[in-house]
Amino acid sequence: MSEPLIPATVAFRPNGSPYSPLYGDIYHSVVGSVAQAQYVFLQGNGLPARWQGRPNFTVLETGFGMGINFLTTWAAWRADSSRGGHLHFVSIEKHPFAAGDLRFTHAATIDDAPVAALAQTLADAWPEVTPEVTPGTHTLAFDNGEVTLTLIFGDAVTVLPTLDLRADAFFLDGFAPAKNPELWSPSVFESLGALANEGATFSTYTSAGDVKRALLHAGFQYKKVPGFGWKRAMLIGKYLPD
Repeated sequence: MSEPLIPATVAFRPNGSPYSPLYGDIYHSVVGSVAQAQYVFLQGNGLPARWQGRPNFTVLETGFGMGINFLTTWAAWRADSSRGGHLHFVSIEKHPFAAGDLRFTHAATIDDAPVAALAQTLADAWPEVTPEVTPGTHTLAFDNGEVTLTLIFGDAVTVLPTLDLRADAFFLDGFAPAKNPELWSPSVFESLGALANEGATFSTYTSAGDVKRALLHAGFQYKKVPGFGWKRAMLIGKYLPD
């Protein structure tokens, strides 16, 4: 039987940024959570253009955190009259928030009205999170089944090799490589490569050297571009194995 997981703890730095005492790192830029998700993960993966006209589009995210990336993606999907038939968002989280804490952090940090409204819907559907979280998969359906969130409570290192899907876009999120190196290890990127659909893209806020080397080793080609807010650079790219 899998060991119970430790839930996330609500904490804020003096500048208002939500952060994890366990990892000593922030959940998103103080410049703005929704703006960061739009720039780094949507724009970084060529969305919404890439899902338009497609019957199915799958996003795989390596760290759900507060769910801002999912909520921002969902809001963009809703607003796109040329969207495809179904959005499947798969995300892994080792330290999930309880529903009440999720509501609190969303109220304190989301400054976009459409995303805030969806945050309420997400919190209402959120699975129970107790002081000891049982690892497992939770499937949440929204918008009459047009949007599916597959939320996996567990360690990405062990979860990724068990997945059976083809991802069209990878959101490589989670705490910084210096704070949480296991999530950015070569084995994680190799697992992601095995799940990549033809033409799959990725984006991440980091441009750390170890991450670039692990991406290349796993068959991803990257490009360094200007980062969001105070970040000098970030990485975008595609899965292009030899």
